[in-house]
Amino acid sequence: MGKLTLRDLPLHDQRVLMRVDFNVPIHQGTITDDSRIRAALPSIRYVLDHGGSLVLMSHLGRPKKKDPSLSLAPCAQRLEELLKTPVIFAPDCRGPAIEEMTKKLRPGQTLVLENLRFYEAEEDPEKNPSFAQEIAKLGDYYVNDAFGTAHRAHTSTATITRFFPNRAAMGFLMEKEIQALSPLLTHPKHPFMALIGDAKVSSKIGILKRFSTLVDTLFIGGAMAFTFLKGLITPPLR
Repeated sequence: MGKLTLRDLPLHDQRVLMRVDFNVPIHQGTITDDSRIRAALPSIRYVLDHGGSLVLMSHLGRPKKKDPSLSLAPCAQRLEELLKTPVIFAPDCRGPAIEEMTKKLRPGQTLVLENLRFYEAEEDPEKNPSFAQEIAKLGDYYVNDAFGTAHRAHTSTATITRFFPNRAAMGFLMEKEIQALSPLLTHPKHPFMALIGDAKVSSKIGILKRFSTLVDTLFIGGAMAFTFLKGLITPPLR
């Protein structure tokens, strides 16, 4: 079976567990840029309009443990404002109480889970192999619409798909980004230049290596550029 999209799923009376990217900047409890939440709206509205219920999950920041300052509660509130319909916020992302909350969802209702990264197993699935299974219980179908985190082999983006054979699909944002990138990775026109920016080299090194075999010129920006600049000016160890 080929890659499924959101349009391929039978959504009526089904719970959709959707991975979104709500890793937005928050200052003193206020979201300063909600563009990532807005980017997920087409997929969210599609599920609700087609009679499904939604369980949304995301990470926020880089917590090492539960941290109230990195709660996804402000994101749930902002989503409620954008949808103009109530959004339920779960105080956790796992456990019997959360599972019960999801079972009570009715068609057209949305629930946002608490920050996945409050648990080490999100970033390191081997820390707790049962973490993926616990989260998988929260939905009938799985949709990944978090393109910005899709390159990471984390529990909510990779491991969890094992529990949704032929029931895992890409959301509209993911689909759009893949369609835009596909021509560049197969038959790009030359001269071909790429500009990549971020803060962490570790999370982009695979992409950089891949693009280095395709492009004529590779521009590196963002905070990541300083790492490369330091490598250029720092003498090698002898």
